[in-house]
Amino acid sequence: MDIRSEFPALARTVYERPLVYFDNAATAQRPRAVLELQQRLCVEANGNIHRAVHKLSADATEAYEAGREAVRRHINAPARENVIFTSGTTAAINLVATCFSERYLRNGDGILISAAEHHSNLVPWQMACAHHGASLEVLPVDEAGEIALENLQQRLEAAKGRIKLVALAHASNVLGIINPVREVITLAHRYGIPVLLDGAQGIVHTDVDVQALDCDFYAFSGHKVYAPAGIGVLYGKSQYLNEMPPYMGGGEMIESVSFEKTTYAPLPLKYEAGTQNFVAAACMAPALETARRMAADPTLQAAEREMKSFLTEELSRIEGLRLYGTPDDPQRKIPLFSFAVEGAFAGDLAQILDKMGFAVRSGHMCAEPLLARYGQTSMLRASLAPYNTLTECEAFVAALRRAINMLR
Repeated sequence: MDIRSEFPALARTVYERPLVYFDNAATAQRPRAVLELQQRLCVEANGNIHRAVHKLSADATEAYEAGREAVRRHINAPARENVIFTSGTTAAINLVATCFSERYLRNGDGILISAAEHHSNLVPWQMACAHHGASLEVLPVDEAGEIALENLQQRLEAAKGRIKLVALAHASNVLGIINPVREVITLAHRYGIPVLLDGAQGIVHTDVDVQALDCDFYAFSGHKVYAPAGIGVLYGKSQYLNEMPPYMGGGEMIESVSFEKTTYAPLPLKYEAGTQNFVAAACMAPALETARRMAADPTLQAAEREMKSFLTEELSRIEGLRLYGTPDDPQRKIPLFSFAVEGAFAGDLAQILDKMGFAVRSGHMCAEPLLARYGQTSMLRASLAPYNTLTECEAFVAALRRAINMLR
């Protein structure tokens, strides 16, 4: 499978050097199938969905709902009504934080998150707790970046019913660790507590089956899994989606409107007020098909394991470099490496690497409390996709060594 030829961006040069794109955890590149559908819909089916009877609107609606069905199949949701389109993971989590809290959260209650959460799975819960007089409680991570299930059980037992929801990253965008989400969900459900999973990274690197996981909510973004930016997904169990109030009011989410009373549309439209990003939603179908093919290709999967092993070993050999996110089981580490180098500021390293043709991320990775837990304010992150190569990894390590030497 010549996967690189399907991603035109990988063939470009920057500063007269071949591009090595190692910022996939932030945004993945788009395959030709997505780009072609995006272009065709913009030209041939640029009509508002679900509303008009003309051909353009009908074609746009059909493509939009085909995108929803592709998502439903990919995550094994029980019905299309459980799949809500949003603008991204952040919007999906904010939707739940607002609507779930309005329905279920009261003064004195609590929301439990981990210490390794992205700001998008932290700040919305802070806001919800402040609004309802609840508390945000934090489950710590150890030096390796892992949470302890024993600690979780103790917290839930001691809470005596105060915890109303557990919100947890499926996989950390900083540590690259796949959390034991099945065990967390089973444990939380034992206490009658629903669980939301931030799947921004999990959807890319794991086989997500929401029914097998038995999660109550699952949120992810299209742009991290080869679709355009501006589209995201919230999966929710029908019980909660039906009981929670709408997130926004406006067109499309209504059944009937009068000045005296409004009744709301059935799922999923109840949570899809206004004109949706129907082109990007439709592009979820070819994007997820590309993801499925790459995940099913044994050659690509073996190559990814080789790259992960190579970078784990080679980065550990660099003097003064500390790698964060080191689980005992390497199977629970996605190909994402965040690290700090003594005597070399992460932002400076990123700028030097950029001039060498390497696209990496630097900064707090939208997880300031987690970096503070490790005594850092900034890290460098290299995150891989199946279209990356071992040759690129070898070149990256050599370039990183040169960049470090420039700063010391």
